[in-house]
Amino acid sequence: MNKIILWDLMPAALIGLLSFCFAPAAYAQQPPAQQGSGQQVKVNDKELRAFAKAYVEFHKIRQRYEPPLSNVKDPAVKEKLQREGNSKVKAAVEKQGLTVDRYNRIFAAVNADEELRKKALKVINEERKKS
Repeated sequence: MNKIILWDLMPAALIGLLSFCFAPAAYAQQPPAQQGSGQQVKVNDKELRAFAKAYVEFHKIRQRYEPPLSNVKDPAVKEKLQREGNSKVKAAVEKQGLTVDRYNRIFAAVNADEELRKKALKVINEERKKS
C-alpha cells in the first residue's frame, strides 16, 4: 500500500514534513523516495496544477478532521476517523489524476528546486482563491 506523505507550505517557502494528523502506523511518516544518482523529476504544468489542487484539498480535509481527532479518547473511534481521513486524502490525490507516489515525488521536486517551488506556490495560491 502506498504511504501518504503530506507537507505544509508557508507563503514564502516549503517547510519540513508534517506529521499527518490522521496517519495510522501504516502511513508512518517517511521521506520521499530518492530519485537516485541526482536524477531530477520533471514536472509539467498539468501535473503541477493537479498537485496544487490535491494539496489544497488535503488541507481542507486536515482542517475538518484535526479537531475531532485531537479530542477523541476512544482508540477505536480515533482509528476509524484516521482511516476515513486517509481515504479522503487518497481520493483527493487520485481525483487529480495522480498516484500517491507521484504526488510525493512532485513534492520532493518542488522542495528541492527553488524555481519550481516559487511556481508551485503561485499555483497553490491561485487554487486557494478558487475554493
